[in-house]
Amino acid sequence: MGRAVSGRVVRVPSFAKINLGLEVLGTRQDGYHELRTIFQTIDLRDDVELRGGGRDITVVCGHPAVPDGPANLAARAAHELRRYAKRTDGVEIRITKRIPVAGGLGGGSSNAAAVLMGLDRMWRLGLGPAGLHPLARRIGADVPFFLVGGTALGLGRGDEVYPLHRQVRAHVVVADPGRPISTAAVFRRLDRSLTPRENSHTIFRFVSRDLEGEGPSFPILANDLETAALEEAPDLADQVRRIRGILVREGAVSASLSGSGSSFFGLFDGPQRARRACAALGAEGFSAFRGRTLSLDQYRGAWRQSLGHEGRGTR
Repeated sequence: MGRAVSGRVVRVPSFAKINLGLEVLGTRQDGYHELRTIFQTIDLRDDVELRGGGRDITVVCGHPAVPDGPANLAARAAHELRRYAKRTDGVEIRITKRIPVAGGLGGGSSNAAAVLMGLDRMWRLGLGPAGLHPLARRIGADVPFFLVGGTALGLGRGDEVYPLHRQVRAHVVVADPGRPISTAAVFRRLDRSLTPRENSHTIFRFVSRDLEGEGPSFPILANDLETAALEEAPDLADQVRRIRGILVREGAVSASLSGSGSSFFGLFDGPQRARRACAALGAEGFSAFRGRTLSLDQYRGAWRQSLGHEGRGTR
């Protein structure tokens, strides 16, 4: 992206995530759900450009499904940080959208984290990820993860984030059925059949293998939201069955819905299998992305490249 900071212009990448596994343990007293999840950043990304000036906070995005008002998490992030820093600066937030909207890949939350990090740099606040974390938690449950990145354990609402020692390095294929699903609607449907539980150990077994120095055991992971998501959007069931079948046939070591859907991903241990899977999905009429997981170091490196240098960029 070149140099990211040019006076009143900051450009930052905004990466997607997948959930390698997700457990819903019950409903909390604050109305949210108690979760355990394994987050993973991937190199599918939006681009966010911040242009300082005036007093207003505005969002510009060419995607028709992206809101341009207070409902946009990127705008909320700018308002929250401006209020916290006791500033009156305005900013125009330009989002180039590539991450599917409402697809379970965290695009809105990632955009919000990018705005927090970018404005922290533009306004020279010096808060960094740790200082921004309390603000991120107020904006959305997934936003704190995007201040960290890589392979990480998420607890609580998903906003308590702990990087894993062994970072997953794999090729990834993401299929987008093009059918947005409301996260809130999926959780409401799940609540109708949810039995509170504290003894689900799948995620912790995965983490224990990491701590013991063993390789990742993807087959033990599952997404508790998948059944509810497909009940909420029954027209997706056949598409998901076909997508999963293609990914498994081509050798995916893991194939699952991401978050509350509707995006579906497969992990592969080599580029050739991922390439074949992506081609097979395209031949069946699905929109598919092929890329790589991003480790903690790679994610931090992308931030450093974007925010670590000052200079005359291109306006």
